[in-house]
Amino acid sequence: MQPLMPGFLDHTLQLLLFGGKGGVGKTTCAAAAAIRIARSAPGKAFRLLSADPAHSLWDSLADCTLPGNLTVVELDARQRADAFLAAERGRLREIAVAGTFLDEADIDQLLSLSLPGLDELAVFLEISDLLEHGVCDGIVVDTAPSGHTLELLTMPRNLRMWVAALDALLAKRRYMQRVFQRQTANDPLEQLVSRWSTSLDRIETLLRDPARCCFVPVTTAEALGVRETAGLWKQLRKLQVPVSDLVVNQVHAASSCQTCSRDHNAEQEQIARLRAMTGAGRLWTVELLEEEVRGERMLAGFWGHAQIFVAPSGSKTKTLAVPVPEGRVERPVEPPSAQVQLLLFSGKGGVGKTTLACATALRMARDFPQKRILLLSTDPAHSLSACLRIGIGRHPSPVCGNLAAMEIDACAALNVFRRECENDLGEWLDPHDGEFEVAFDRAALEKVLQLAPPGIEELMALTSVVDLLARDRYDLFVVDSASTGHFIRLLELPRLIEHWLKMFFGLLLKYKNLLRLPRFADRLIALSKNLKTFRRILADSARCALYAVSIPTQMAFEETRDLLAACGRIGIAAPLIFLNRLTPPADCRLCSAVRDREAAVASGFAETFPDRRMVFVYRQGEPAGLDRLACLAGILYRTPV
Repeated sequence: MQPLMPGFLDHTLQLLLFGGKGGVGKTTCAAAAAIRIARSAPGKAFRLLSADPAHSLWDSLADCTLPGNLTVVELDARQRADAFLAAERGRLREIAVAGTFLDEADIDQLLSLSLPGLDELAVFLEISDLLEHGVCDGIVVDTAPSGHTLELLTMPRNLRMWVAALDALLAKRRYMQRVFQRQTANDPLEQLVSRWSTSLDRIETLLRDPARCCFVPVTTAEALGVRETAGLWKQLRKLQVPVSDLVVNQVHAASSCQTCSRDHNAEQEQIARLRAMTGAGRLWTVELLEEEVRGERMLAGFWGHAQIFVAPSGSKTKTLAVPVPEGRVERPVEPPSAQVQLLLFSGKGGVGKTTLACATALRMARDFPQKRILLLSTDPAHSLSACLRIGIGRHPSPVCGNLAAMEIDACAALNVFRRECENDLGEWLDPHDGEFEVAFDRAALEKVLQLAPPGIEELMALTSVVDLLARDRYDLFVVDSASTGHFIRLLELPRLIEHWLKMFFGLLLKYKNLLRLPRFADRLIALSKNLKTFRRILADSARCALYAVSIPTQMAFEETRDLLAACGRIGIAAPLIFLNRLTPPADCRLCSAVRDREAAVASGFAETFPDRRMVFVYRQGEPAGLDRLACLAGILYRTPV
């Protein structure tokens, strides 16, 4: 009898997206689904597309011989968006000339800047082109972690802002043609903007059509993952993206092994909680396997391990009395020195960055009671509240003693910045509101202010750290950062933002008699100063350090190598690697097999990064709450001699 298979493994879907918290197996699910779907419909053409800046598709596929009708694309977002700009630059330039007081040199500078949401824009350009031109029949997408996936799904709305800006720039040209040239038919530029708007309509319609599109959240059965997945589910429903199935990956089977049994019991409770929080129509579990799911044999059989979750009988999940083992760490290190001002935790999503950042912040608060310490999250999918079990918001909240915490809302910070700029613009334009030119220029400038280079939200979030430093409110910042791909993009942003600021300063100076925006200029100057201070701190190994967090899998190893290579290019000290979630010794076939494969990966870490200190952290339940985090901190860091 054939096992029951998830309905989303259907070759009639045009778009199948896998998303969720980092490190839960999205890439594995996407790769296994694409291979299965392609083999089930040899007469159709399919694409497996990675939308995560930290690509791992080829790491997952390893030795796979792909079906002839399946093509794999690890999308180079910057290259794709640059190609789009190169193709359309001439027409964009003509639109800008028609709609602003800027000269051609100014417009060329503006067009040299990147568009907002570069990564997400590139994904939509790729999907739209593939489907509209009939290049393939279906696309399977391995998305970035949750917070950035939601940015991807809201991209049509953001791109409409860009189209609206172009339309506003054309308004004056349109009026002049109608009044003075008696021209009523759309000109080529009008047709271009109309075509882009139509393309956005198509992609939005596809994203909301359950017959053609399906989004599958993937998670593991841990409290933080369940919380984030429930939030993602709610947002998908709000966006009207079709979602009916959930996948819970790496679930322990019932076992006589004490370690496996403890994990199994805890996971069953979390899965039941996830179902209650989402009301998912179908919830699939995939058991933890002895081998890492990579390569042809493991991917081909992956979905054969999927089972529909059946809740235990009774109103609540019954928990067996299995003791939680004491934490175990090998090679503990001394805590950061008193000179450090900025401590960054980064790594692949789902490896335990938040937990280790929280534990470290608690340890430093204990070691340095005279210091004012702020623990903050810049990850769009915040987890500090769940980890600390304290309500954390957009403003610093007390945690204990000299430690406070906050979750930065980068989008809100950018929106405040934009509103203040729009108020400046209004004060400048209001006295001239009845003039013909101003009526059009005001609309155009207001729309253009909605545009900004990609990643400025994250940059404004981190430069707010510098602002707090400048105001002498805190002495030390411990940062729970976004996952690797987006964190690397953030570290490489300062040069782009400096170009953006330099261009705006040039415009304000050139048009100082016409464009009077003194407060806007002051804000740009403040942002520029914060940026320079931030870069100086990043480059100072006495004041800043990055602690890389990873887990003992081959895919996490590859991503850690990318992260540390980026740190080397940018000049950020990264002296320490936490190798987290190692399997403790146990008299169990599954545990032994997992330990063997983890040992091989750990050897690879040691050989590749011989100059880094490494701390081995074993699985110990899910540390959450101040007491358990403090205990974890006590074994991560030894007391300085």
